[in-house]
Amino acid sequence: MPVGGHGVPVGRQLADASQHVVPGPHNARVQKPPAPSGKIVASIAALPSPCAAPSLVLGAIDEPHAALIAAKQRVSPTEGSPSFFMRSIVAHTVIVPTIARGHFSFGADRLRLSGPVMTTSPSLNGHSSHHPETFRAELTARVERMRAAQNARVAPTIAERLADLKKLRAVLVSHKDDFARAINEDFGGRSRHETMLAEVFATLQDIDHTIEHLPSWALVEKRPVGMYFIPGRAEVRYQPKGVVGIISPWNYPLFLALSPLAGALAAGCRALIKPSELTPATSELLAKVIAEAFPSDRVFVVTGDAKVGEAFSSMPLDHLLFTGSTRVGRIVMRAAAENLVPVTLELGGKSPTIIHESFSIATAAARIMGGKLLNAGQTCIAPDYVLVHESQREAFLSEAQKCAAKMYPTIEHNADYTSVVNARHAARLKGYLDDARKKGARIIEINPANETLSATRMAPTLVTDVHDGMEIMQEEIFGPLLPLVTYRSIDEAIEYVNARPRPLALYYFDNDKGRVESMLDRTVSGGASINECLVHVAQNDLPFGGVGPSGMGAYHGRTSFEVFSHAKGVFHQARVNSADLAMRPPYKAAMDMLLKVLTR
Repeated sequence: MPVGGHGVPVGRQLADASQHVVPGPHNARVQKPPAPSGKIVASIAALPSPCAAPSLVLGAIDEPHAALIAAKQRVSPTEGSPSFFMRSIVAHTVIVPTIARGHFSFGADRLRLSGPVMTTSPSLNGHSSHHPETFRAELTARVERMRAAQNARVAPTIAERLADLKKLRAVLVSHKDDFARAINEDFGGRSRHETMLAEVFATLQDIDHTIEHLPSWALVEKRPVGMYFIPGRAEVRYQPKGVVGIISPWNYPLFLALSPLAGALAAGCRALIKPSELTPATSELLAKVIAEAFPSDRVFVVTGDAKVGEAFSSMPLDHLLFTGSTRVGRIVMRAAAENLVPVTLELGGKSPTIIHESFSIATAAARIMGGKLLNAGQTCIAPDYVLVHESQREAFLSEAQKCAAKMYPTIEHNADYTSVVNARHAARLKGYLDDARKKGARIIEINPANETLSATRMAPTLVTDVHDGMEIMQEEIFGPLLPLVTYRSIDEAIEYVNARPRPLALYYFDNDKGRVESMLDRTVSGGASINECLVHVAQNDLPFGGVGPSGMGAYHGRTSFEVFSHAKGVFHQARVNSADLAMRPPYKAAMDMLLKVLTR
């Protein structure tokens, strides 16, 4: 079994693919199954990560079909650390009526599922109702079946790929309201407008762009040949890599699953998707919707807990695209390396925002707070901290408070404001604030109506007088907290950014073209927006990805097509050519003369 940091199995460390989690023990108990009752009677044991989909221990079965009903239960985090783990819980017994579009075989030691959804049980008192190695073998077999289907035809036609993309578009449009409800349920309050804008619209825009340009992307590209190889011809042909995997996170559970899928389908690949267990309602709906649109040997959604994540990341895939934290990205890459699977890692980090002292503080504050508070700051490219000239610190704090209050005059019951995804992440964020306060930071909570807020409704908060010894300045925040750092000169601001790990995004506010060019030249980040936040990710012709700790590789638009394609270089030799004339033994005087020319 692959092992990650602290000697913990990889699957356990994959339990939270986007934030920092301390792996915890399984404490669930197996309930003794009741007697047959003409229905499927299942005992649901909670998983060791919050909001994870349940596992099932079947008691009796005498109907040919069954469906999995998710039990979603939020629990409080453990105390004392900004990182937390889920305490296992044994939930109630439920009656389960039918499994949509799937089938199963019931054995003494496991439940085997095939169809749109796959789940596995956690370790229960030292043994498992579904052995992880058995599940790994079954998942490997599914990969091989998909590969066999791929090899039977190698490359779908462009017409077939366009048809697949149109299917994906159609099911997304027809289920957009269902997805909005599911995401709202998973978050305990997610702005419907943000879901429609940042998930549905963003995905549709990506699909439409791909449909429009795929025929030209897939053309054979002619390339020049060296003068000594004329009249030969050179070209690049794009072929599908094969069976690819997509591990998507919880913060944008729809867009970050379907946008990569659009690229995989455009490239002619078959795809396995592993969505996050922290958004179980969305993951279950995604599995259902994908099964409606595609046969299981074309696109397949695998849901489940950390064991599923462990097995998925170690599959012999042809490419793996992972979106999540840098810490987990290292684990995924290590597991993929066992099979030499190429990876694209879209990670995160602390994305800086720099305001030049000549730029309007009011304009900058409005755009920065808008970008920061989208999805309550749970965005991988959200502004993580702001660098402002020391003379403008108080002006920025004042304008930022005004902007936040104008956007969100209330918080607790405001449908426009998104909740922190669960209590554990809310406690992590509050831990950052407690640590900063103890170490001398000034905390400014923006709660215009002075409401009493529930655990996951966290007010926008500004943090100033910060230093590197504070946790909030060490970890990616992923929430509605915004630290403020002052600088004396723009060179000092650049030095501050360059002294830290390379971020996924950088934002710079300045109207001077020369200084903008200097900023872009002197800093390294995955992407950047000038005089705005976030919007570079919405440009389909721009690659999106990180550099160093913030990621490896990129995708979006044509780059997605390329990342899931193999660019095969081909040389066509001419009938009459220099190799036949002089470049093969036995070498003669003509070759000596040629080498004098070639090596001078």
